[in-house]
Amino acid sequence: MMREPAWRVFASEFNASTLEFKGEGEKAPSYVITPLGAMINRLFIVGILTDMQNLGTDQDPYWRATVSDGTDRFYVYAGKYAPEASAALAKIEPPSFVAVIGKSRTYSSDEGKFYVSVRAEKVLTVDEHIKDNWLLETVRATLRRIDAMEEAMQMETPTVEGLVNLGFPAPLADGVVRAAEHYQDPDVNRFRGTVLEALEQLLPDRGFDLPLPRDMPAGPEEIDDEEIDDGEKEEVVLKLIEKLDVNKKGASLPDLIKEAAKLGILEDELEEINNSLLDKGLIYEPTINRMKRI
Repeated sequence: MMREPAWRVFASEFNASTLEFKGEGEKAPSYVITPLGAMINRLFIVGILTDMQNLGTDQDPYWRATVSDGTDRFYVYAGKYAPEASAALAKIEPPSFVAVIGKSRTYSSDEGKFYVSVRAEKVLTVDEHIKDNWLLETVRATLRRIDAMEEAMQMETPTVEGLVNLGFPAPLADGVVRAAEHYQDPDVNRFRGTVLEALEQLLPDRGFDLPLPRDMPAGPEEIDDEEIDDGEKEEVVLKLIEKLDVNKKGASLPDLIKEAAKLGILEDELEEINNSLLDKGLIYEPTINRMKRI
């Protein structure tokens, strides 16, 4: 059997998938089909490994890792059926840049919710240069899928042949036709936003170390929510995490909640900001109820 290609796809697109397709035949591969038509059996991802847990035992480890590419988090698993990847994960200390080649996996809960993950085949530590190259290649691949999907949405009845005649490769054309039918006019602008998020990571002045906004009020009664946008609030929380990390083990979540409230960021909003920062790979949880800046 021909080896399946490893797709380059951002976590936000992969995690938005709700369609699985299995080919014909006893050993036919199964595919996760993303909203942009990536027909994924295998994928190649690069990002920051921010969290790792052994769900098995010391004798029979089963690793679950989260890898952030700046748009969302991939959930990566490796156990006895992938001994090379499992052994590599056991030696990696978060946070670290990693490259992962693996197979797409799906799970549907009793409530009908659809989850996707990656079963690792190979895991390597890499440097930031490799991560940046992956971002650029994945941007190009994502824009190509956006073009294909937009062409399909303009057709009265999208067909593989029609897309191939426009110059798109057959595997992408097949996935796009299936995605167009299942997702019913997917929001391509959402994924243009993903591309912009990725490109912003490559800018020299991407703002990871910006100072607190000027004239930051001392108390919540002086805060005007409309004057501080979400990006500025994320920078505020990043600075607080760094300030509260006095013992280098991470900022205590109760302390972070208390200090953020003084700046008008209440607990529910802080949780949303923390989740966004985790998705972007800017912070991680070294232990429960502690946040640490990367």
